[in-house]
Amino acid sequence: MNEVNGNAVFFHDNALESLGDALAPYLRDSPRGRHVQCEEIDTGGAFIEMLLKRANREGKWTEIELMVPAGAIRMIVSCQSDGTFGFGPRETEPAPISRLPPVGPTGEPPAARPEAVPDGTRLPATAADRQPPTK
Repeated sequence: MNEVNGNAVFFHDNALESLGDALAPYLRDSPRGRHVQCEEIDTGGAFIEMLLKRANREGKWTEIELMVPAGAIRMIVSCQSDGTFGFGPRETEPAPISRLPPVGPTGEPPAARPEAVPDGTRLPATAADRQPPTK
């Protein structure tokens, strides 16, 4: 299973230096830089909370909650294996923009005068046309 989901958290260079050995076991190297790959992230406080899932020494999966100061974070990238969310190239093409259909079966053509109404009747064109007929 090589699906990648979650978040890649990139750190400032000075944060990598100051956090040093405490952060080192959780870092991954990539062409884009050193980062922490986590399943979930909470950015709602002074510390960024990251949930990591790792195999322990016995080979059992464990959950680790890692908290680092928010100022240490340079960038957070959402990673989704289906390619439909997050940053990066999209694998799906956007739907083509279609023209709106006319307003029902009695819709006026685009060149119709502004006083045209959908039911096929027209408003009087002049003030004289608006006067009720005299007897």
